[in-house]
Amino acid sequence: MIIGITGTNGAGKGTIVDYLANTKKFAHYSVREFLIKEIEARGLPVERPTMRQVANELRKEHGPAYVVEALLSRAQTEAGNVVFESIRTVGEAELLKSKGALLWAVDADRKTRFERTLKRWSETDKIDFEQFCIYEDREMQSTEPWDMNVFAVMKMADHVFTNNGTQEELFNQVEEVLKKAL
Repeated sequence: MIIGITGTNGAGKGTIVDYLANTKKFAHYSVREFLIKEIEARGLPVERPTMRQVANELRKEHGPAYVVEALLSRAQTEAGNVVFESIRTVGEAELLKSKGALLWAVDADRKTRFERTLKRWSETDKIDFEQFCIYEDREMQSTEPWDMNVFAVMKMADHVFTNNGTQEELFNQVEEVLKKAL
């Protein structure tokens, strides 16, 4: 089974991925981690604008699904189930779906998501609420094929999880969707 995870910032993509990896033994491939390695190799600061810039450069040069293509190539060595985290472009989603993958999206209230990012406090989370909203709005609806269009990708999802509650409630939703998929 191949699953691609998309969704809004701080909605719970990583939480679902961790659940699948830890309880269902899915191999995990992260677009974010791929981009962070590229950013570090270029000697650039690991910040959200840099991540978007580098991702867009790679996708312009190699095609809108480039990062997921690279990760899929690595995943071909896996014998079991695979989950791809942080699908952000239509090209990435289309590539995964063409390989028979399920596409899952996760969303939550914006304030709740911002509060979660404050707790996570990764390199790209060190911003205030206003900047969080600006970045998110920019990532939601680009018309460029190489740029993020999270809104369109979420519309392509086979299932959308609403994650305004507890982790246990989210995990219960995941279990229900997995039962139907198997």
